[in-house]
Amino acid sequence: MKNLRRTSHAVFVCDYHLVWPTKYRRKIFNEGVLAFLKEAIKGLSKHYPELLIKEINTDEDHVHILISIPPQMAVGEVVRIIKANTARDLNEKFPFLRKIYWGTRSVWSAGYFVSTVGVNEEIIRRYIQQQGEEDAGQAELELG
Repeated sequence: MKNLRRTSHAVFVCDYHLVWPTKYRRKIFNEGVLAFLKEAIKGLSKHYPELLIKEINTDEDHVHILISIPPQMAVGEVVRIIKANTARDLNEKFPFLRKIYWGTRSVWSAGYFVSTVGVNEEIIRRYIQQQGEEDAGQAELELG
């Protein structure tokens, strides 16, 4: 099975695909901004070690992140943490953003997209349906 993560009271696989656009869909991502953004997001793990960033990339006007979030944290809370910290860091590093956004410190649009990334639904359905039944393949291996 996928890499299981553990806390003191849970074993989990809670991976999410997060996407959010820049404010007004402005095309602010060039190589330098993207490299800095990736490091800023990865750097959040110093303060939030329970967040596991698996992948980050952007198009010109939006961000994609594959992240593992423990079940005791809300996805919306994590999005807020990432957006707030990266907006601050981007504004400090790239003053041209204030001109693009008319003097505000806002870089991100208010909304976001989230999708779970987990075990295939059909596998889960079969697993639930087969509970209580003997697994012939495994039983044969144990007896053989």
